[in-house]
Amino acid sequence: MHRNRHAKIIATLGPRSSSLDMVRKLFAAGADVFRINMSHGTHDDHRERVDVIRTVEEETGRPVAVLLDLQGPKLRVGRFAGGSVTLAEGAPFRLDLDEAQGDAARAPLPHPEIFAALRPGTDLLLDDGKIRLRVEKCSGHFAETTVMAGGALSDNKGVNVPGAVLPLSALTPKDRRDLAFGLDLGVDWVAPSFVQRGEDIAELRELVGERAFICAKLEKPAAVSRLDDIVALSDAVMVARGDLGVELPPEQVPMLQKRIIRTCREAGKAVVVATQMLESMISTPVPTRAEASDVAVAVYDGADAVMLSAESASGRYPEEAVKMMHRIIAEVEGDELYRITMDGQNPDPKPNAADAISDAMRRVAKFLPVAATVTYTSSGYSAFRVARERPASPLLGLTPSLHTARRLALVWGVHAAVSEQIHDVEEMVSGACRAVREHGFGHPGDTVIIVAGMPFGQPGTTNMLRIATVT
Repeated sequence: MHRNRHAKIIATLGPRSSSLDMVRKLFAAGADVFRINMSHGTHDDHRERVDVIRTVEEETGRPVAVLLDLQGPKLRVGRFAGGSVTLAEGAPFRLDLDEAQGDAARAPLPHPEIFAALRPGTDLLLDDGKIRLRVEKCSGHFAETTVMAGGALSDNKGVNVPGAVLPLSALTPKDRRDLAFGLDLGVDWVAPSFVQRGEDIAELRELVGERAFICAKLEKPAAVSRLDDIVALSDAVMVARGDLGVELPPEQVPMLQKRIIRTCREAGKAVVVATQMLESMISTPVPTRAEASDVAVAVYDGADAVMLSAESASGRYPEEAVKMMHRIIAEVEGDELYRITMDGQNPDPKPNAADAISDAMRRVAKFLPVAATVTYTSSGYSAFRVARERPASPLLGLTPSLHTARRLALVWGVHAAVSEQIHDVEEMVSGACRAVREHGFGHPGDTVIIVAGMPFGQPGTTNMLRIATVT
């Protein structure tokens, strides 16, 4: 069984979608990756969800990826004496480290790292940007502000500091516990929140090692200003538009989405577009036309995957949301303009053997009637480099490692399968032709392209292209 599309679908599991029956339905509907959100639920809840995913994987015989989404630091105001207050535009408002309950004139903000980053003129956003404060005077333990946009403010609402790099790690003690738990469960991808700089990814990499791939969530403008460093140290990047849209003007988010996708394409890293994609399907069985267009734009731009959050986790129509996303992707990829766009956006190859081979593969696939491109990969590197080219032919990623096959479930166009370790060119060709037949990509007499690295089994050595005929 293989999908009739290239872009992948990530579905978040939650209260509405964690049963074995529902996960079966979501996978059948088109989900390739399942996201476990550590901001909600207990470890026991998540262990059961991973067990269910692995059961579906065993039943279908298809590698399925599990993405562990870490919560990250949560910066919040404290509590108010009456539970909430109303802030009037133009009024003064003080934030400080005093734990006493707040009122309409002040509130506790138990985060010294925020005060350390503040300067006069800095804006603070509260409750997802509904309230905006401007700092007039500040120190390491307080900030005197003016309310620029007022409204109701209740206990424990979130705080954002646009444009500032806060002096704190992206990994909280909770994240470290959740990470250890997830790695022991065998998750395939780890998505850190609150990434601000490359050092945040390097810190996570030391803990993860080779046990999982890393998908950096871009939620803060500070991360965008350090995009190249973050992409270089990650295996994938997630464009978290909902969070970016809190700290940035909404009109800037679409351009940033395109810039991030382009940067990832050039680097050969996967890119996920996420949040609010089919938001109305949380409560209705069909999306708005604008939401369908939003998904389509991400696919036209060449995103590796698009993600469902509350739509599949807690919404009323999780299966319908996955089916809708699948249909949108398939419709876009069937459009002649899609292929023209992919070819027109293709990044220039870098001066190395892997890119030279991958670029040659794309050109061959364009001029020959190729049934499939087969990559042999132990680490996933070859499959990533081939997928970077966005070839017209289907991609079949063969690997002796189930862990690698699962990770490739997130990568554009790659139909991953576990295969025997190859030892010579004859085994490589016969194995590739057999896999093309078994997975339904071609028949005897069809042409296939094979991309591999020699010596076989050594990661990062993509250096060989072979054209073969299926026997």
